[in-house]
Amino acid sequence: MTAPSEPTPGAPAPYTFTEQEKRITLIGLMVVFLLAALSQNIVGTAMPRIVEELNGFNLYTWVTTAYLLASTVMVPIYGKLSDLYGRKPILVFGVVLFLVGSALCGIAGEPWLGQFLGGGMNQLIAARAVAGLGAAALITIAFTILGDMFNPAERAKFGGLFGAMFGLSSVIGPVIGGFLTDQFSWRWTFYANLPLGLLALFMIIAKMPSLSRRSGGKVDVLGALLILTTTIPLLLALTWGGTTYAWNSATILSLFAGSVVSLILFVLVERRTPDAIIPLSLFNIPIFTVGNVASFILNMAFFGVIMFLPLYMQMVLGVSPTKSGTSMLPLMLGLIVTSIVAGQIVARTGKYKPWMIGGGVILVIGIWSLTSLKPDSHLLDLYWRMFLVGMGLGPAQSLFTIAIQSGVSLGQLATATSSSQFFRQIGGTIGAAIFGTLLMNGLHTELPKHLPAMPGTAFDSKNIDMKAMRTAGSGGGVEAKIKTAMEGQYALIEQAMNGDVKAQAAIKANAQLPAELKTLVTGGLRAEVHQKLSAQAAAIQKALSAGEVGRNALLANPQTPDALKTQLQALPAQAFATPQGSAAVAERFAAGLLAQEDTVYGQAKTQALATIKTRFDEQGKTLAAQVTRGMKEGFTASITKMFGDAVWFALAGLIMMFFVPVITIRGSGKQPAPAVQESETPTPA
Repeated sequence: MTAPSEPTPGAPAPYTFTEQEKRITLIGLMVVFLLAALSQNIVGTAMPRIVEELNGFNLYTWVTTAYLLASTVMVPIYGKLSDLYGRKPILVFGVVLFLVGSALCGIAGEPWLGQFLGGGMNQLIAARAVAGLGAAALITIAFTILGDMFNPAERAKFGGLFGAMFGLSSVIGPVIGGFLTDQFSWRWTFYANLPLGLLALFMIIAKMPSLSRRSGGKVDVLGALLILTTTIPLLLALTWGGTTYAWNSATILSLFAGSVVSLILFVLVERRTPDAIIPLSLFNIPIFTVGNVASFILNMAFFGVIMFLPLYMQMVLGVSPTKSGTSMLPLMLGLIVTSIVAGQIVARTGKYKPWMIGGGVILVIGIWSLTSLKPDSHLLDLYWRMFLVGMGLGPAQSLFTIAIQSGVSLGQLATATSSSQFFRQIGGTIGAAIFGTLLMNGLHTELPKHLPAMPGTAFDSKNIDMKAMRTAGSGGGVEAKIKTAMEGQYALIEQAMNGDVKAQAAIKANAQLPAELKTLVTGGLRAEVHQKLSAQAAAIQKALSAGEVGRNALLANPQTPDALKTQLQALPAQAFATPQGSAAVAERFAAGLLAQEDTVYGQAKTQALATIKTRFDEQGKTLAAQVTRGMKEGFTASITKMFGDAVWFALAGLIMMFFVPVITIRGSGKQPAPAVQESETPTPA
């Protein structure tokens, strides 16, 4: 059976498939697609635990960005290679490379690797890039083979099925990832790819038709390099801007300028290259141009939501990785339902634009609803918002690709499909970088607003202790940090009160300690004791100088210490017989009282330290509660602010959908009549 799309003159002949080959190939493609989709979804719920163990919160987004960037650059290359050398060998190569990358991800940060590549997070980022290089072939070649096998209307039906596969992986991926992280280790989220990948490899090699064809031409290596020199500086600028460097710094401006220059060179090179990696002639087709722009923008918004929901659930709501995985089910349920329904209806009616626009409207509403999340929001309150987001995302999973494939000739099918995938992934890659930077900038701004001053420690966007945040309120984490800090301050105070000059200087320089405490610790208590004893000695000396009358007055005074009363009662009456005798007694008692200054100071110091310790303990408990609440409030404010920015991207994508041309989906149950521009069937360039 041949794919019914009409070939253009000079284009390669369509592949032929028996019904049995179609079934076998379709099953193999679904396994491959599931593998590729799982690789993106299984890691998300493990990421908070990964950056906690590898100490790399500031590199959080690069784990995803490296994967997306590597796979994005390779998408059009694999599309061209499959045209030159056939689909099957390129697909096999991609699966093998993906499995190697997954295995390397699993061993990242192991002690025996030491500081290779600069430590565990850098090792993981590099390994994810390797996996991304392989993963690019999986989805691209799978969709291309789907286009080879079926006519456009059937593609809508099976495209919806593949969208459902993506939804399924999005359902089971986070759950499996969370379970493996909780029960074993985050490393198993990568090792889990290996058995499924080996199954996919067996089915491709043993069961799938060869799908070999040599169409001539060559690979556009220079175009691929220019894509790298365009995207990498752009991603670095978007990642570092406002955090590592100021937006108007020479470094950021130079990166943006380099990216623009490289983009211009890319356009110039592609115009003169017969085998361009992205043929610019495709942009003469309205559905290709507008559809890819809309898909690009929507995927930016998509990654702004999907990447950070597990972080919010684990760090703010305090759920486990497993629970955060199962909590993604409402989003994926909405995605699966609308993906399947839209695919089936478009297959029968050929009308895809209303479903695109309807999904875009729901997506905007869904993302907007996420901006009202609170630190103490319940999971049930989150579920319905996530369901809306999923419903909005569903139609976009397959309809853009189906519409673009229907707008090009058979000879352009692989290139158009890979180019479409390229724009979708580059949108996600840039979205990951942008929203990661927005989150970091938000944390830098919001955390100081919500966190109290803490002696000996600090929390900001450059110094986030993920474990401390995750265990906040459990007696460890933040509480342990504050307790340690308080104990350190108390030890310094004790040293200062014992006369340590350096400790006294440190106490004086500490802006977080009250002035009253500083004065007390750095000599104030001894001065107070000396002043009090001197006053008591002077009063006793004055009283006893008056003779027996003075002694009786002291004995009758309830404020006179009992020990002093005992000594006064033991004095014989003749001691006060003369003024000289009274003066001598008075002087002796005053001198004896002053001689007790060190003892009295020691007692006062012990009592003062006990009071300070009690006060510090109480303050530590209060501070821990304030910090726990403050971190959740700061994180929530940062993430909801980021969701608010994502709304504008989703809205821009929705606006672009209104300009998507309506073209004929050939083979559908109801053929729309050709129309002009908005409704004109584009002529492939």
